[in-house]
Amino acid sequence: MFKQVLVPVDGSATAGKAIDKAAAIALAFQSAVTVIHVIDPFAAAGGAAGPAGCPGAAADAANAVISNAREAFEACGVAVKSSVVEGSSVYQAILEAAETLDADLVVMGSHGRRGLEKLVLGSVTAQVLSHAHWAVLVVRD
Repeated sequence: MFKQVLVPVDGSATAGKAIDKAAAIALAFQSAVTVIHVIDPFAAAGGAAGPAGCPGAAADAANAVISNAREAFEACGVAVKSSVVEGSSVYQAILEAAETLDADLVVMGSHGRRGLEKLVLGSVTAQVLSHAHWAVLVVRD
């Protein structure tokens, strides 16, 4: 049913829960799985909205997130491809990756922010849900 599953991760516990669900789906349907982590190249370079750290530290952190996700999938017996994706808009980078991969399912976590926090911080998951043309499985906290 699902041939290609995309799993965007951010290193959070909620992303870990999404990995568990995606692994179960991949095993059940013999799906190919790709894990991505999106970084903002402007922020990683210490731009106005970015961290004070150097770009190398951002790349190291992104690679650690990807490595942990790969290990989690492999521990479940699921082969996985992975990459760090650059994009100034996380949700758009996820949508572009799904389009490029011809994914038929995106499995992602939602931190469940509500009220003012959601308005201020936005919701990547909500944006993906609003714009996706394929199935999206949202795993909650």
